[in-house]
Amino acid sequence: MQKIVLASGNTGKLDEFSQLFSRWKIAVVPQSAFITQEAHESGLSFIENALIKARHASEASNLPALADDSGLAVDALNGAPGIYSARYAHVNASDADNLCKLLQVLGDVPEAKRTARFHCALAFVRNAQDPIPLICSANWEGRILREPSGNQGFGYDPLFFVETEQMSAAQLPRALKNRLSHRAQAMRKFKQLWQEQMLDGAAID
Repeated sequence: MQKIVLASGNTGKLDEFSQLFSRWKIAVVPQSAFITQEAHESGLSFIENALIKARHASEASNLPALADDSGLAVDALNGAPGIYSARYAHVNASDADNLCKLLQVLGDVPEAKRTARFHCALAFVRNAQDPIPLICSANWEGRILREPSGNQGFGYDPLFFVETEQMSAAQLPRALKNRLSHRAQAMRKFKQLWQEQMLDGAAID
């Protein structure tokens, strides 16, 4: 079975990507199996940070690496928290810390202006010096609730209301979330790119 290193220490992301890749008979290995220190995310965009993380993981593992950089962009906050989503409240913020800060800064923002989207940028490199990485991105539209709802998922899921399903991302059944989410959408684009280029002679079924 082919192996890909996931350039993330987030157990929620590892679980989601493992499920998404399982149908393609690709094993996703966490970068923690090879390195203890995560890459310094010095980019100014989701795509830049995803590529930085992918190259870092590939260099440490000597395996192809996939990285995602994802986060929440709230229109009323000019796209914040954006690339700082994981550390919105402070450097070592927990999910609860970030949710609390988001609710505070939105305050009395009316429903019509609480629109937001999850964004996911994916970067795949065959090796650390890969000059032609696969890069794709996708959005998942929604709005921000006034209080958390649901106990599935992670991150901002309890505050992200999915209009089409009339529930938060944290209330969605896992299988449904894995079809609708920003990562799922980005993965579908990644699958198409992979098949078009037939990376290393291997196609995804």
